[in-house]
Amino acid sequence: MSVSIWFWVAFHVGVFVALAIDLLSFRGPHTITLRSAVRRSLIWIALSLAFNVLVWRWQGADQGIDFFTGYLIEYSLSVDNIFVFVLIFAYFQVPPQYEHRVLIWGIVGALVMRGIMILIGVTLVARFHFVLYIFGAFLVVTGVRMLFARSEQLDLENNFILRSARRMLPLTNEYHGSKFIVRKGTSICLTPLAFVLIVIDVMDLIFAVDSIPAVLAITQDTFIIYTSNICAILGLRSLYFLLANLVSRFVYLRIGLAVILFFVGAKMIAARWMHIPNWISLAVIVVVLTITIVVSVVATKDQPKAPAR
Repeated sequence: MSVSIWFWVAFHVGVFVALAIDLLSFRGPHTITLRSAVRRSLIWIALSLAFNVLVWRWQGADQGIDFFTGYLIEYSLSVDNIFVFVLIFAYFQVPPQYEHRVLIWGIVGALVMRGIMILIGVTLVARFHFVLYIFGAFLVVTGVRMLFARSEQLDLENNFILRSARRMLPLTNEYHGSKFIVRKGTSICLTPLAFVLIVIDVMDLIFAVDSIPAVLAITQDTFIIYTSNICAILGLRSLYFLLANLVSRFVYLRIGLAVILFFVGAKMIAARWMHIPNWISLAVIVVVLTITIVVSVVATKDQPKAPAR
């Protein structure tokens, strides 16, 4: 469905205004409290749902359901990002008061990269329809691998990309407050905080390889795919500070995410022979997430409380 250029403009104006307010609200080092994270997460969710209502009213019920389904897929997969972000911040010993600065600029970088990847994905599907089946098979395989690799750890010490970047980039050995770049003599060097930002954006790019094909299983509408992804990413920073101390309790969530990826991948492959309405996809996703989250919380109710970050 064709979308007016003004709808695109209005969406991006809203995104830039929201990001500007978020940036201006934290000047200098600042540690995000749990109360602030809850409040901000609710605000981002409310803004996304308000935009969902606009899509529903102006584009129709089908597009409204597609947006919400895509948003829910991306937002739930963001929890997997948080597992990795916690490990990255701990590995690089990032001071808590600088984490929000890394994440906010990481989100800005992610917006650009996601836009490019979505454009490439939609263009490929439009020109070569069989690419949908390749994406579907990829999601099925990813879901199966995630299901049987729940204990897999991120090995940052031996990561090829990180080791190569350390050799190629001019890096300082110590943090310089919240600065990403410092001057040493006549040279300009990246601080460890800038290196963490690069790692965060690279990891988000890797996660996008799963999430964007998953949304393509719901719709091939560029506007719906793009806006649902962006709305979910905008809330990722607040979600991180909300869940960073709780990720160890979601012991079965990765099983739920694996089932969702397997389901949407199978849907893409089967689309040639049978049509599964997107409201059914939405119902499956909601049920799977609800069951795995509830079971996780119940199973870990006696787990010692993690120390506050």
